[in-house]
Amino acid sequence: MSRIGVFVCHCGENIGATVDCAQVAQMSSSIPGVVHSVDYKYMCSDPGQTLIKEAVKEKKLTGVVVAACSPRMHEPTFRRACAEAGLNSFLCEMANIREHCSWVHEKGDQTTQKAADLVRVLVEKVKRNRPLRPIQVPVTKTALVLGGGIAGIQASLDIANAGQKVILVEKDPSIGGHMAQLSETFPTLDCSQCILTPRMVEVAQHPNITLLSYSELESLDGFIGNFKARIRKKARKVDEKLCTGCAVCTQKCPQKKIPSKFNAGLGMRTAIFVPFPQAVPNKPVIDIENCRYFKTGKCAVCQKLCPAKAVRFEQEDEILEIDVGAVVCATGFDVVNTDFFPEYGYGKYPDVINGLQYERLASASGPTLGEIRRPSDGKIPETVVFLACAGSRDRAKGIDYCSKICCMYTAKHAMLYRHKVHSGKAYVFYMDIRAGGKMYDEFVRRAIEEDGAIYVRGRVSRIYERDGKLIVKGADTLLGGEPIEIKADMVVLATAAVASPAAEELAQKLHISYDSYKFFSEAHPKLRPVETNTAGIFLAGACQAPKDIPESVAQASGAASKVCGLFSQDQLSREPLIAAVNRTAPPQYSSCTGCFLCESVCPYRAIERETITTRGGKPIRTIARVNPGLCQGCGTCVAVCRVKAIDLDGFSNSQLYAEVRALA
Repeated sequence: MSRIGVFVCHCGENIGATVDCAQVAQMSSSIPGVVHSVDYKYMCSDPGQTLIKEAVKEKKLTGVVVAACSPRMHEPTFRRACAEAGLNSFLCEMANIREHCSWVHEKGDQTTQKAADLVRVLVEKVKRNRPLRPIQVPVTKTALVLGGGIAGIQASLDIANAGQKVILVEKDPSIGGHMAQLSETFPTLDCSQCILTPRMVEVAQHPNITLLSYSELESLDGFIGNFKARIRKKARKVDEKLCTGCAVCTQKCPQKKIPSKFNAGLGMRTAIFVPFPQAVPNKPVIDIENCRYFKTGKCAVCQKLCPAKAVRFEQEDEILEIDVGAVVCATGFDVVNTDFFPEYGYGKYPDVINGLQYERLASASGPTLGEIRRPSDGKIPETVVFLACAGSRDRAKGIDYCSKICCMYTAKHAMLYRHKVHSGKAYVFYMDIRAGGKMYDEFVRRAIEEDGAIYVRGRVSRIYERDGKLIVKGADTLLGGEPIEIKADMVVLATAAVASPAAEELAQKLHISYDSYKFFSEAHPKLRPVETNTAGIFLAGACQAPKDIPESVAQASGAASKVCGLFSQDQLSREPLIAAVNRTAPPQYSSCTGCFLCESVCPYRAIERETITTRGGKPIRTIARVNPGLCQGCGTCVAVCRVKAIDLDGFSNSQLYAEVRALA
């Protein structure tokens, strides 16, 4: 006989302001099988959980229904409370009367009635629940980190320093990411390379880290603790073990006029190249699309002159299969393309550049060795206009969000310009200043008050060229929208930070969700900010949203701590809400017909084939079997089974029918 307890939570005013929780508790007490029903202000609090524990013991409850908020948020909380009281945790269910009721309806009798109906549905379900036990699966204590920027580097080092193995995969020939391209960093103006390159070297030398540069993830299968990653290690056409990094090949290569990606297209490189002098690994790679040997079959100067005989034109891509227990995605961000700003002349006028290009001009290792010079003629600009929010917070461009870092790096750019060109004039057009961080607002004030940057509040409507000058036309909104026109030698756009071009494809490989802007989505914005909805996959850095360096590092350490927590145990407990094929005694009478349609649709490859034999070993028939370690309980196999031979624990047909009948 069922003895169900119902506990209705007010959730402060989230539920209580719309739903009459006391009435819901009273109405629930009349449901057959309910022996205890009560409401409380905050059921998830310690006193609220105590109410549940005491009721389970005193009333000898066989099932519990908590009417509260989303099960995704607090179902583990209430199931743990039931388990501590001696009730199987899977005999506890949650009725979501917040998202499904109070948040979508106005206050009234119908809203309260709907809440009571939701409780009635879950009462009928929990009556038919059966005790389940968590599934124990082994944990592979190796982490896969995708992306070798500062977030990926920090996550890798934190995990490795905790004594765990790390595979760091970077798609470019060197780790470092966008931070390696920066000149100085706000708000301290310390050299980016000086603080980054020691960590890059530490990654390469760490005994617990395997660095796979110039590599990409092909696929990821499996589940938390037991993923199988396929990684494509792209052919450098150079044997890394033999190469000594002497740079003879790069010095002698005749193909020298290729735009450098690292220098944001402002400098040139050779066909065989190292991205930048401090690259890790400091091994060259051949750009086969521009290499004269691969285009014409002639040249091979690098191979002939290499003293270590490390050049390997015949080298092919290699596919590596690696077992890992967790994945940290730290694939970073990009900036919008040149065709995004026709009104600003970006891509048309060479002296209209973006912030990343300006960083390379200001960098001591950049194409101008740190001198601010115009790309068009190499002259020092006397007047520079900086445009904040170029594309960000602009619905017309399809980017509604704030790119977060632009206000700060625009102030830094203006400051660096004034430091390097003392007589120059720096103008900054801005919408408003967002400097939320330690010493951030002070940094912006310093750019204005000490370094003499002229800030103009307003948007720029158009940039065009006249008499060798860039004419910047805008309006000063602080002066009532008065038109303003500035003759500039160079314009720097603080272009919007956007998701990486391959972000959507990668999200599909990882089976994680992403938002409308292709940034990866976290499981919960407050309580699970570094986790995804796919267990065992974590986020770090600007792949989730635009972030500055301190925030990226902090999130990377947070993701690393989650990985270390996962690796702290030899076995992982998984929820047993998985599919099961109908079994009979003897098994040859199972209703499974062996069509294996379930096998063809299972996204987790959890369906196996089991051959039923006689006692003498003679095969009788082959039926489907669910591997409990692989099954994720998605229910796809249940939906396609033609003979209804598969059921999902916790969501059986009898339970679902009972829920529907409860509403009749």
